Amino acid sequence: MKTSSLFDNLEFNESKPLVTVLFETNFTKEIRIAMAKGTVMKEHKTSFPIVVQMVEGNVDFGVEQKNLELVKGDILALDSNVPHDLKAIEDSVIRLTLTKNDSSERVEGVALKAIKTL
Repeated sequence: MKTSSLFDNLEFNESKPLVTVLFETNFTKEIRIAMAKGTVMKEHKTSFPIVVQMVEGNVDFGVEQKNLELVKGDILALDSNVPHDLKAIEDSVIRLTLTKNDSSERVEGVALKAIKTL
């Protein structure tokens, strides 16, 4: 058994999202992304499917020429190779589930390219 908390040691950075690996299992990697209001994760994609859950906050999630407003409690699944971007409308906490084959370093790399828009 593994346990973690989405809120322990939670911090926001005004210039980029903060990516924290909560734990890994035999089949997934559970990651927390803390996005300060106004930060943006530019368009990116992954070679593996992902699941995104909004834990707190409000994010504009751009995907397939649509802009979805994700709020607390929303959850979505994306297939591999689907370009998407995120913009935090307010301080937001996101749970990201990756397959075991995907890399948390890839997510951290996307966060490093983030920009502040507000």
